Amino acid sequence: MVCALEVATGAAQPDHPDYVARCAFVDSMLAGFIVYGPTPMTHGTYDLYWIATDPRVRGAGLGASLMKVMEADLRARAARLVRVETSGTDGYDATRTFYRAGGYAETARVPDFYRAGDDLVILTKRL
Repeated sequence: MVCALEVATGAAQPDHPDYVARCAFVDSMLAGFIVYGPTPMTHGTYDLYWIATDPRVRGAGLGASLMKVMEADLRARAARLVRVETSGTDGYDATRTFYRAGGYAETARVPDFYRAGDDLVILTKRL
């Protein structure tokens, strides 16, 4: 939770050098958001920190739209690679499927990273 608050607080500041946030609204309701930023000590690599959609609109393409907005912004910034980290547990199958459908490929897996039986899965996409 502390990490999420740090990222959200940073992303809420205009022109923050580490985080960019984009929000999507449906009928004046915050329906989803995405937070990303440059990966420290790299050239042209960005991390996708958070993407979330309201369960009431899930499956309607809002998450994919947010990803497209992010990727268009990153191309304009001359980004070359996007990296995302997630869990390897069964509960994150849909999350990994979502990323794969968007053209992200699993490029690394660290066994037992989060806890025993919960791998860190790293997916990347070249822009």
